[in-house]
Amino acid sequence: MPDRPQTRAQMLIGDFLPKMVSLTDETLFGDIWERPELSPRDRSLITVAALITNGSTEQLAGHLARARDNGLTDTELKEAITHLAFYAGWPRAMSAIAVAKTVLDN
Repeated sequence: MPDRPQTRAQMLIGDFLPKMVSLTDETLFGDIWERPELSPRDRSLITVAALITNGSTEQLAGHLARARDNGLTDTELKEAITHLAFYAGWPRAMSAIAVAKTVLDN
C-alpha cells in the first residue's frame, strides 16, 4: 500500500505534537468539516469570519484558499472582510487584508 501524502498538520507539527495532528486530521477535518448540516462553503465563510474576528491571521491564508476551493469567490471574501471591519474592528480587518492580498492575488 503506497504512503499517503502528509496532511498540512503532519507537515507542520507531526513530530512535535502527534496528538494535535490526530485531533486536527481526524476530528476537525475528518468529522466536523464533513458534517452535512452545513455546506463546506458555509463552514469556510464561518471559519474565515472567526479567524478575522479573533485576529488569528496565522491560519487565515490556508482557510482563504480552502474557502475558494469550497466555492466562495474572491469578491465574497473581500466583502466579508469589509463587513467585519465594522464588527471585529478596523485593525483586524486591515491585518486580514494584508493576508488576503497574498492569497487572492494569486
